Amino acid sequence: MNEFAQVCLWLLVLLPAGVGAVLAAVARADRVAVPVSASTAAVMVGLSAVVAAARPAVAVPFVAGTDVALTVDGLAALILPMLTVVTLLVLLAATGEIRTSTARFHGLMLVFAAAVAATATAATLPTLLMAWEIMGAASYALIGFQWRDDDRVSAGLTAFLTTRAADLGLYLAAGAALAGGAGLALADLPASSPGWRNVITAGILVAALGKAAQLPFSFWLSRAMAGPSTVSALLHSAAMVAMGGYLLLRVEPLLAASGWAGPVTIGLGAATALLLSAVALAQRDLKQLLAASTAAQLGFVVMAAGAATVTGGAAHLVAHAATKALLFLAAGVWLTALGTKRLTGLRGVAKRWRLVGWSATIGALALAGIAPLSLWATKDAVLTAVAEQSPWLYAAGLVASALSAAYAAKILVVIWLRVPADRRAEVEAHFDEEERGTRRVTVRQQAPLLPLAVGAACAGLLALPPLVAAVSRAVGEPGGAHTPAWELVVSAAIALVVLLIVVVRRRVPEPRWALRWLGLPAAASALVVRPTLRCANALARFDDRIVDRGVTGAARAALAVSRRAGGFDDRVVDRAVERGAAGTLRVAQRAGRADDRWLDAAVEHLAATVRRLGRLARRPQTGQLHQYYLQAVVVLVLGVVLLVALG
Repeated sequence: MNEFAQVCLWLLVLLPAGVGAVLAAVARADRVAVPVSASTAAVMVGLSAVVAAARPAVAVPFVAGTDVALTVDGLAALILPMLTVVTLLVLLAATGEIRTSTARFHGLMLVFAAAVAATATAATLPTLLMAWEIMGAASYALIGFQWRDDDRVSAGLTAFLTTRAADLGLYLAAGAALAGGAGLALADLPASSPGWRNVITAGILVAALGKAAQLPFSFWLSRAMAGPSTVSALLHSAAMVAMGGYLLLRVEPLLAASGWAGPVTIGLGAATALLLSAVALAQRDLKQLLAASTAAQLGFVVMAAGAATVTGGAAHLVAHAATKALLFLAAGVWLTALGTKRLTGLRGVAKRWRLVGWSATIGALALAGIAPLSLWATKDAVLTAVAEQSPWLYAAGLVASALSAAYAAKILVVIWLRVPADRRAEVEAHFDEEERGTRRVTVRQQAPLLPLAVGAACAGLLALPPLVAAVSRAVGEPGGAHTPAWELVVSAAIALVVLLIVVVRRRVPEPRWALRWLGLPAAASALVVRPTLRCANALARFDDRIVDRGVTGAARAALAVSRRAGGFDDRVVDRAVERGAAGTLRVAQRAGRADDRWLDAAVEHLAATVRRLGRLARRPQTGQLHQYYLQAVVVLVLGVVLLVALG
């Protein structure tokens, strides 16, 4: 069984990577792309179930002192099934949104899913780095999938470069791990020497915060919304953004061993949860609202890692994946059908397609933290651990929870709001403003919403007794704290009150200072993009003035040398060749004349002599028998005479 599970673990990563690479490379595979990708994703679900049950570990030698190693511990066993199920559902939903270049899209999605699976099971830093890089590159290709649109490509590039800058922390951590002497295995990092351990911790923390879109890296999520909604549904729910928080949960012993990293991590997570909730509240675009809420909800996972509650963080990660995948897919359905994702154009849309509307309602209620839906209990599991560290950070988390209820209620008010007959034209004016809507919703678009709605409703059970004890043991935290009943009641009451206030008033405050993502895009442009462009322009001027002039001078010198070499060739080499050829021709002519005069005459004279001898030899051959006898007698007489003479 163990060998079979090891094979399944390799296949979980290599099968989607191989199939995805083939689909992405073969342009004529559009007709078979959907069944092939869906079948591969379904196989991934089965493989994840096997490895989650058996928890195998595999490794192959890489460089001296480390391996490319994958392992399924308790945390990975909880996350992998969630990842593969969401991947399958998103790929099925993509059939209604992606209607061109389907092979390339499904191929990239499978490669992306393979990289995420490798990230979730990586046991060493080299393995993590390879998976991390492929995951980032695939996300860039998916966000900029519609590459003919410059804005979408620019959005993908912004996301890639922002996370790529943070990813340098992993390289720093790998170098420090080598210097620290404990090895490159993730489990061995806490045993590094104290000085290098701090460097390792800082590097991993920066890389994880970048991927999880935590402050100050949050703004790249806004640009990533230019990609297809199905990409957002996977990337922001169970995949790349989630992997930032997941990595911090994975290295929680390292954060604890460093001493300083735990409080810093809690603080950054709380700040992101609070401020990005305000950003979500200010948004007037549904996907932008969901993107900001993703960063805010991942803030709770980051807080969990800093507060050493891996159980609460893992439960929140799973619940958030189902909830956010559901909401992004619903937003994608409406965008495809109506051609808009602006909230003013989505008024009353839940009544138009009831299944989509009710599924999105469940997701929004779960996002709000309404009991007994999923994110209600999981957020409280995190906040209970945070309260033991700092009451101020606990209060910040509680305010962030209330803001979550407010922006989730904002979604509910918009999609269920009855539109008066005299304002329908105003709403419909927003239709087709981003793309041409189909005005229909297919069964394949709606079917994935049902299991995700069930997950959004029920995943919170992972944070409630008795399942919380099982989850704690699974993730290696047998002493995981239980959430007090009063905490659950208070949290549920706050969420319900905020929700009712927003629904009754049918409006919510929209802080203008948060509308443009706290000014982070402008700050990044001022502090990074513009200086980089100025440096690039300076380098270009240096290239024009110095490098190009040097190259031009060298080219001119080379041209002069070549001209002189050409003249030398014409005057000396070519003349020598011509004279040699003329001399050779004269020698050949003389040899020809000698051949005609002497050799041909000698050959002709010899041939004439041979002909005469031949004629003489044929004269005695008359065919008369008496003549042959006479010739024999003459020869005999001459022989006798010769013998007598010699004797």
